[in-house]
Amino acid sequence: MVTTTPPSAGDIPRTHPLRARAVNAAEVRAMLALLHGLAPGDWSRGTACESWTVRDMTAHVVAQYEELARPWLLVGRAVLGRRRHPGLSPLHAHNQCQVEARRSAPPQELIGLLTRLGPRGVRAVERVPAGMRRRIPLSPLFPESRELAEDSMDFLARVLVSRDTWMHRVDICDAAERDLVLREHDKEVVGQVLLDLALGWSGPPVFLDLSGPAGGRWTLGRGAPAVVVQTDAVTLMRHLSGRPPVGSIECEGDPAATAAVDAARVPF
Repeated sequence: MVTTTPPSAGDIPRTHPLRARAVNAAEVRAMLALLHGLAPGDWSRGTACESWTVRDMTAHVVAQYEELARPWLLVGRAVLGRRRHPGLSPLHAHNQCQVEARRSAPPQELIGLLTRLGPRGVRAVERVPAGMRRRIPLSPLFPESRELAEDSMDFLARVLVSRDTWMHRVDICDAAERDLVLREHDKEVVGQVLLDLALGWSGPPVFLDLSGPAGGRWTLGRGAPAVVVQTDAVTLMRHLSGRPPVGSIECEGDPAATAAVDAARVPF
């Protein structure tokens, strides 16, 4: 019997700019499909993000794409957030200003805005050369960005926006008790999270056995795995983002390695 060693998550290639545009566009379509199917009562449901309803979360997603097309709004809201919400981190304060900017917008208006601004934001990214985007750091506005795999506007546009929207689609499905529909692009989003996990991994070697359409088998670290992790890929993404658990993560092996998996987080 021939056995093969699963590939290292650290060898997953970073999303190519052309692929990033397709993933971003696909995620906008997936989010819109979900929002169109919500019932009126779903919009006021609470989500995994403290104090945010489904409506608030949608306003945040709209603003993310709006700011890709109009980057001066990102800067303005970042500055306003520090003044208006000094008790929050700069990023969370900015996000709260995004929500407050459309506090009175009804659900159908938000859907219409995402329908228009989502594709516009995706297209706007390509107007700035990738080399220039890589030279624009995010940390002057959001010091938390120093924890990212790449502190750059390029990383925000190419990886983080689709990741953020994807995770919020999971949040809305959880809140509204809807089934999460996974498509071809979801595996790319999950893969980029695993890449960032691997790049920052300093724990014992781990074997990840992730089920579901966005899953796969990967290793973290080098050498014989000290722990085997079996779970659904989406369940692991919730865990890595610091969200409350939905589903179980089974770990078999060394307790220290299991503790490292329990403590693992990736910026979303």
